[in-house]
Amino acid sequence: MTVRRLAKAAVLALLVTAPAWAQQQAVSPPSSQPAAPDSPQPLKPADAFGKDVTLPERQVIYIRGHARWDTAFETLLDAFASLTAYIDKQGVKTSGKPMTIYQQTDDSGFDFWAAYPIAEAPKDPPKGDIAVGAAPSGRALEFTHRGTYEALDTTYEAITNYLDSKQLDAKDNFIEEYASGPLKPGDSDVVVNIYVPVK
Repeated sequence: MTVRRLAKAAVLALLVTAPAWAQQQAVSPPSSQPAAPDSPQPLKPADAFGKDVTLPERQVIYIRGHARWDTAFETLLDAFASLTAYIDKQGVKTSGKPMTIYQQTDDSGFDFWAAYPIAEAPKDPPKGDIAVGAAPSGRALEFTHRGTYEALDTTYEAITNYLDSKQLDAKDNFIEEYASGPLKPGDSDVVVNIYVPVK
């Protein structure tokens, strides 16, 4: 496992286990300076970084899966491809952007739901790894990431520092909502809204 994946695993594990200790320094969103190749792009004025929001109750159709850190992006692409094929075949009407709902993380990988919000459940209940359920709702903090999917590591480090500085406890799951649409191989301009439910 590379240092980058170890760092991401540690950051995500910290995020979902809600560290109780706090750093004594101010934390600010990613800089407006030009981004390095493996860093997030500068945020725009309307982008959120630690914005307090209330996630509405939403029904989602999802495919559950598990990914290792070294193949995370490819695993998510495959999961969304399978889910989209099912949605298209069944004529399910989506009502929002695709999202990954992280259920559990550790040093080796993570459990997830690749999901789409829906207005109503399909007439024929899904089978196998595809199901209908409720997305996390209630109080959360919203953060925006711009850049490559790989550069999310740096954004998650900033989020973890922010939570620590504010002494906030995160719940056990969090959401990546792909505001720029479905993930695509080689996409260097991903816009991800990250929602961290807090206690």
